Amino acid sequence: MRYVFTILRSALADAVKHGHLAVNPTDRSTPPTASQARPPEMQAWTAAELARFLGWAEKYDSDMAVAWHLLAFTGMRRGEALALRWRDVDLEAARIAVRRSVGLVKHKGEGEELVEGPTKTGQARVVDLDAGTVERLRRHRAVRGALSPELIRGTAVVLGDLEGNHRHPERFSRRFLGHLKRAQRALGDDRVPTIRLHDLRHTHATLLLADGEPVKVVSERLGHASATITLTVYQHVHPGMGKQAATRFATLLDEASEGRPAE
Repeated sequence: MRYVFTILRSALADAVKHGHLAVNPTDRSTPPTASQARPPEMQAWTAAELARFLGWAEKYDSDMAVAWHLLAFTGMRRGEALALRWRDVDLEAARIAVRRSVGLVKHKGEGEELVEGPTKTGQARVVDLDAGTVERLRRHRAVRGALSPELIRGTAVVLGDLEGNHRHPERFSRRFLGHLKRAQRALGDDRVPTIRLHDLRHTHATLLLADGEPVKVVSERLGHASATITLTVYQHVHPGMGKQAATRFATLLDEASEGRPAE
């Protein structure tokens, strides 16, 4: 909202400057403060915490465990995962095409509806999959196909309900939190700390960046408009990476002074 306000105020200021408007209507507006506009604090699981939760989820509810696994292993946004169709999944090539997103549109006095649209950036992308994720999707497809051939048609929704409909995004998030609470009771709060569904995306990016994966690669997997956004959002990961770089630089100089090439 603050971003939209800034753009609108600038445009209307130009209108005043050129005599098209007497006053700038946004002068009487009160946009959210910087504090109010700050996003919720980002949380990310460690690899061990994620593995514990996914292992528990697989035993508790294998159908939904596929969804949590897919989000964590691809970094997709919630709406992108819920809009994924089988025609977007190439199990032979081990990749998925993220082409669209599903969101909730609320109409005042008329209820709400689920609407498919483009991704957040308006651009499609391809996300490569690991062998384990491919195998889980194969099993998921086989189970759904046994229920009804209609659930595995090319146009069928991969993470849809048993009627083949899109899952409600907000109820989907609440279901994750419900599973997390059950996992905490079974495993302990300290072993699977509380996070939001969206934090599975943050976990994906944080673990890759902390392990030295190039920012550009992570940015492309996440579908960010540019690597600069990835650097800004995940700057908390970089202090440790900076220390590694400092150590590596010192090692390069030490090796050079000893007359041996760097590894």
